[in-house]
Amino acid sequence: MELISPSKSVGLCLVLSVIYVSSLYVWNSKEKRDHPSTILKRFLSVFLVMSISPLFLYVSSSQTLLSRVALWEAMGFRRDGLIVAFAIPLILTALLFLGPISMQIYSGVWRLYFRPTYWFSSFCDILWLRNHVVAPLSEEFTFRACMLPILLQSFTPNVAIFLVPLFFAVAHFHHIIERLRTGMEVKTAVTISCFQFSYTYIFGVYSAYLFTKTGHFVAPFVVHAFCNHMGFPDLMELSNHPNKRLLQFLYILGLVSWIILLPIVTKPSMYSNNLYADYL
Repeated sequence: MELISPSKSVGLCLVLSVIYVSSLYVWNSKEKRDHPSTILKRFLSVFLVMSISPLFLYVSSSQTLLSRVALWEAMGFRRDGLIVAFAIPLILTALLFLGPISMQIYSGVWRLYFRPTYWFSSFCDILWLRNHVVAPLSEEFTFRACMLPILLQSFTPNVAIFLVPLFFAVAHFHHIIERLRTGMEVKTAVTISCFQFSYTYIFGVYSAYLFTKTGHFVAPFVVHAFCNHMGFPDLMELSNHPNKRLLQFLYILGLVSWIILLPIVTKPSMYSNNLYADYL
């Protein structure tokens, strides 16, 4: 399969990431990022970016790739292995969060998830929709479904998996602008943004790995939504918990189990994935 030059693929991804972030600031508004009017405007922005993102993949795709699969299939939108691609990565990621989930069960938070009123109020909450639906949808669509197939035509999977999260993580640096607008000190804003960059990059590697191995968009999307819901583990709460020893064991057990199972349950054959057979 013929390749596009690395400089071209990186350049296309860079332009696309700049467009994505810039679209969030085209609106002349003084409202904060969590204000409903700001959220609605940004919804429109990212949906417009999503409408043009596939064009970047189309113009960079080799004729060999497009003659073998449709553009949408190259982006991970296909039926073969869909249910497996939804369930297994989600269960695997939940295992990684075994400790935090156990803390939620202990505190009774999980009881809320069995109440229809919780889900009704959530889907009526624009902030919840942004964090659990629109943000994961638009980010995975742009940074994984569109960018990763571009990079896979220029780099090996291992390189592409570690390269594409750089665009994803750097794109989150725009939050530093909003923190400074609220009056936060520069040092504090930079420190928080650097920490966010670190865990965003790590998640980006995981998400790119899931996309490459499963060949499905739904895998990184559902995992992204779940991770946004769980948030970063509250280690301070863990240190003060009455069942600290047990929970620490569950934290370690979840992490070790995730590491062991990750290569086992992400074999491309499990997901009918031969999209990038020439590269995998």
